[in-house]
Amino acid sequence: MTTPTRPPTRPPARPEPRPETDAATVSVAVDVAAPVEHVFDVFTLRMTDWWEPTHHLLDDTSEMLVEPWVGGALTDVNPAGERCTWGRVLVFDRPAAFAFSWNITARWELETDPARCSEVHLVFTALDARRTRVVLEHRHLDRHGAGWEGMRDAVGGTGGWGLDLRRLAEVAAASA
Repeated sequence: MTTPTRPPTRPPARPEPRPETDAATVSVAVDVAAPVEHVFDVFTLRMTDWWEPTHHLLDDTSEMLVEPWVGGALTDVNPAGERCTWGRVLVFDRPAAFAFSWNITARWELETDPARCSEVHLVFTALDARRTRVVLEHRHLDRHGAGWEGMRDAVGGTGGWGLDLRRLAEVAAASA
């Protein structure tokens, strides 16, 4: 008796995010040619390496810090030592899940009211020992109030999370 085998699967030559947007959530996924622990660490500990450099509230951001515990801060720092804390860690479950609040208004300024902050949730799934799927959901964008659709369109557009996850995939694969 012959045991059926599945045809071999090959990762895409270049990981491509697949944006899916609903009313108040933007979802993007990417497959990364790197182990799950490495991809998680690059996302959380090396944000400066893959984050689009023009996407900061603080001018001349040179470092992005994540305090790796629930309640920890996500903070941009510039060479002058100025700091901008723009998020709080909601989930830190290495290497499976990471979530943080998005404390940024629809006018791209700091939001101080937690009830008006959206959330970014990520799930990291090992496809095999050398490949990882990252699924990102930016949820509750409507909490930002008037103008939230513009933020949804920005983070869900070509220069938003899809761009950042492509950059993450490139950095993680190159350093694995």
